[in-house]
Amino acid sequence: MHFNDSPVVIAQRLVGQLLCRRTRDGLCIGRIVETEAYLSEGDTAAHSTRGPNRKNACMFGPAGRAYIYTIHARQCVNVVTERQGIGSAVLIRAVEPLTGVPLMQRRRGTIHLRNLCRGPARLCEAFQIGRDLDGWDLTRGKRLWIADESCDLSANVVCSPRIGVTSAEDLPLRFFVNRSGFVSGTRKQTSIHH
Repeated sequence: MHFNDSPVVIAQRLVGQLLCRRTRDGLCIGRIVETEAYLSEGDTAAHSTRGPNRKNACMFGPAGRAYIYTIHARQCVNVVTERQGIGSAVLIRAVEPLTGVPLMQRRRGTIHLRNLCRGPARLCEAFQIGRDLDGWDLTRGKRLWIADESCDLSANVVCSPRIGVTSAEDLPLRFFVNRSGFVSGTRKQTSIHH
């Protein structure tokens, strides 16, 4: 999968793909079921809105890199999109756990499958994704990567406004698998994408 496209296009393409993380403890894989696009222009919720700085520099890097930021002492993982110098990315909000479930359960301190990776901070804790992976090339197939999956969920992908943002909150930039028990929230959908 290539990532040099608009964050809206990539956010939709990522739904159904596999997020993979290998550590010394083992391999964790989850199917991406929810994403949010953050635009380079006209999006006051995007970290890039005021230009590059030390914390968001990776968001302006090459497409296909990880942009990992900290909020409330927890991490969130994004996929950088578009060409270098353009500050856009897609937040991976939730995945359905597939491989390495016992490892995720230990890291999260819960046995409830539904709550392992439902929400960006929980996901990063379950997959042990930290700031050390900020700027990591997600196309390399090592440590942290996105794997192309032939699972086509496009008929079930719906769109809604983003969750948990305090500005540009009405933009319909959240894409998720309709009726999936693994998504992080249930905001009313605004349209269906095929």
